[in-house]
Order: sequence, then C-alpha cells, then structure tokens
Amino acid sequence: MIGLPDAVEAMADRGPDWAAWVRRLPHLVEDVLSSWQLRPAAPPQHGNCSLVLPVRGEDAEHPASMLKFGFVEPESELEHLALQRWAGDGAVRLLRADPRRGVLLLERLGRRDLADVWDLEACEIVAGFYDRLHAEAGPRFRRLSAECERWAEQLRAVPRDAPLPRRLVEQAASALRTFAADAATDGRLIHTDLHFANVLSAEREPWIVIDPKPLSGDPAFEIAPLLWNRWEEMSDDFGAGIRRRFLTVVDAAGLDEDRARAWVVVRMVLNAAWDLHTADRGWLTQCITVAKAV
Repeated sequence: MIGLPDAVEAMADRGPDWAAWVRRLPHLVEDVLSSWQLRPAAPPQHGNCSLVLPVRGEDAEHPASMLKFGFVEPESELEHLALQRWAGDGAVRLLRADPRRGVLLLERLGRRDLADVWDLEACEIVAGFYDRLHAEAGPRFRRLSAECERWAEQLRAVPRDAPLPRRLVEQAASALRTFAADAATDGRLIHTDLHFANVLSAEREPWIVIDPKPLSGDPAFEIAPLLWNRWEEMSDDFGAGIRRRFLTVVDAAGLDEDRARAWVVVRMVLNAAWDLHTADRGWLTQCITVAKAV
C-alpha cells in the first residue's frame, strides 16, 4: 500500500469530504496501478489538492509518466477536458483519464518551476502561453459570466463592518454585474490558476503549463495569481512590485489594461471575502494591497 505524504494526510483537516477522500486514496492508488498496469517509479509527491505519483508501465516501452489523483470539485472536474483541448500545445499531455474518480495519467515533466526565474521574466513567460491556451472553449465548460452572477450575490452578503474597504467591495460587486452581462466574459478556454508554480520545465519545450481549473471565460481574468504569489519578493515596495508585474503581463499578452485591472480587483476582493472567517489578517491585507495597487 502506498504511503501518503504528510501534506496529503493533512488535507483531511479541511472537512468531512476531504477526510473521506484521504481515507479512500491508498486503495484508489492500488486499484488504478493494478488496472492500468503501472508501477511506482519514485516516491509520491503532492499538489495543493492532489497526490501525484511518478509511474512506469509494466512494459519497458511505456513512457515515464505521472499519475495524478485529485480531489474532485467543480473547479477541477473538467481538467481532463481542458488538457484534451490543448493536446499538449503549451500544456502537459494527457495520456489517460478517469474523471469520475479524479485520476489523470500525464506526461512526466521536470521538477523545476518558475520560482527561481526573475519575476518579471517569469510573468512574460506565463503571458506567452495565453494565446496558445485561450482557444475557443465550447459549451461543456462552466461560463465565467454565470460565476459572476453568483459571486456578486456573495459580495452583497459581506457585512458592512467586515475588515474590507467598503469601496473595494462595492467596486468589485459593480464590476461583476457588468461582466455578467458582457458577451466578452465567456468564450475562451482559460486556465484561471496560472501562476509560477504551475509552469514546469520539460524536454520538448523549456516550459509547460499544468493544473488548470478551466472555465469558458475572459483572458484578462488570468493575471491575478501572478500578483499574489511570490509575495515575499516584493517586500521593499509591494505597490510598485505589483504594478510592475501587472503591466508586464498586460503588455506581453496585449490585454486591455482597464479590463484586466477590473478583474484583478474582483478576484482579490473575492479571495478576501471567502476567507473572512478563516484567514489571518496577513492574507486579508495582502488581498487588499493587490487590489489597491492596480
């Protein structure tokens, strides 16, 4: 039986559904290894919501690959469809999938990500993927406009005495209502979680994108994760550092600056609102700082 990394065991603390998933995981791993005729090739690794196991096939010709076991939730349940749509063009190749159980067999990539690349250069690398990934989404993906309607309702429920600037909450809610009625809010296949750790080194290309949380949406929605990750590197002047990253991505990707700015404000206010009762003040301050900086 495969032993789970401590970080995966700790995911059980996130709630009953997570605890049940963690309990089932060793048996699921054994079942998939057996039925797909795979064997472990290295100790298991993990993502924020997944167990990842390097594997090889029982026959020598099977390529080195990664078996990913993800917690199935609305954000990630169509990851396999996005990877199928991209077919390895800038994104990790999907070799096999059991989406009902959250299992994906993926090409094996390198372990290095963009964490050690100068942040503005890394932002340009990420922005360089946008045109390749933002293909026509089609009808099977959840629409960003529908999410906007739901999110606007959630912001209306934020208490007036919450530790968030009311002006930003109202600005984000207004933007969401506008985006919900805007035809340009939907239509392109967007990753939604494309940050420095979700781009890995590879042999067939210098860098490859992994781990989409796909939507049918607006390319300008993509920027925010690049602004709240690698936060400690901007300790000299957070506002200036955030604006440098923001403008680097906007320029490199040819995005509409005002539209991109509105999406960043929306995403950061939503992040703060969702974590009002669970996050420490440091995270809330970070969200507010990013929103104000852009």
